[in-house]
Amino acid sequence: MVKQPYSCVAVNWIKGSRSEAIGIFIFRSFKSGNLQQARVAISYLRVNYHFDYCRYRLPFRAPLWTAHGCWEAREGVILRLESEGGAISYGEACPIPWFGTETVNEVEEACRQVGAETNDAILDGLPEKLGCLRSAVHSARMDWNAPEDESARAVAALLPSGKQALDLIEPRAEAGFRTFKWKVGVGSVADELVLLDDICGRLSGGAKLRLDANGAWERRSAEKWLDRCADYPVEYVEQPCFAEASAFAKAMGDKSAVSAAQRRAEDLLLGLAEDFPTPLALDESIMSGHDVTRWIDQGWPGYFVLKTSLMGEAANALAALEKADAKVVFSSALETAVGAKAALKRAFAWNGSPHALGFGVWPLFNDFEVNGPAAAPLIRWDDVTRIDEEALWNALS
Repeated sequence: MVKQPYSCVAVNWIKGSRSEAIGIFIFRSFKSGNLQQARVAISYLRVNYHFDYCRYRLPFRAPLWTAHGCWEAREGVILRLESEGGAISYGEACPIPWFGTETVNEVEEACRQVGAETNDAILDGLPEKLGCLRSAVHSARMDWNAPEDESARAVAALLPSGKQALDLIEPRAEAGFRTFKWKVGVGSVADELVLLDDICGRLSGGAKLRLDANGAWERRSAEKWLDRCADYPVEYVEQPCFAEASAFAKAMGDKSAVSAAQRRAEDLLLGLAEDFPTPLALDESIMSGHDVTRWIDQGWPGYFVLKTSLMGEAANALAALEKADAKVVFSSALETAVGAKAALKRAFAWNGSPHALGFGVWPLFNDFEVNGPAAAPLIRWDDVTRIDEEALWNALS
């Protein structure tokens, strides 16, 4: 029963442009009953590609201040795959190392090792630790279909840290935004809580505020914020705490220290989520499908903020979240247009409960071709399909 389908596959490949010798070898392996040998050979006959890549460093139009410091430029790698049939597709690996991803140097070195000619077997074999690169090659090879529901999705407006947020919230509200995201954890708790009062005073009726601390707070600071948030229309507080193991422990490969730090951070977040009425959201804590599964198993009651550009192959994680009826917010990792297109396609394919997308960030860069869709209260499927990946590739290369 098993031989016939695989034999047919082998014959089809022989008739195409694959190596006839390997095709015959596969056919004979099945005929002799050596299925394992045949499957190994098949892995070498998957789709072949010409592989190219371009590393970029693009200054932001305005530096972005977060709890991790001042972020002045985006770095990443754009991938270009061309199949034997001439089909061209693109992907983007855009690491954020302080989130726990690989580095841009690691992505570039892996691309160099892939070489100019590659196939599915090689690309599928990239190490799991290269989550951003795996996400890029997966996106480049996906057959994206139009979503079942092409209606426009609401978008949250990104507010800068500090007092600058006060200058932008009213113009953004007049433009039609109903959800706002404010970067906190940059200044002192006391100063930012005063600003919180002022910002919430400028919110129009029914508007919501998301607070993103990027893991800046320890327990006491988080408790002060959550006490105050209970009085305001705060949709959630994103990643209030994120206790990493020391850099030394990581460098020395001390897995027990890393695991202990992770457990402490998770216990703290679960405790805060239970003790305060304002919902919490995970961001830095979910950098892989394994992370998502672990938090689902622990009964996380809050939101999952997904930067799918950083998560490797996100399909299984998304299926688990949908099955758990989780509250999911799709968010930008401040990608270029290539990564934006893939991430937005993921967002439009989501069938769970809708929440305003975290893609109100562009234009981030001075060159028009490099940016994702300009920030607007709604984003439409046509806005996604209009993104010209080839124009970006030409602009960078």
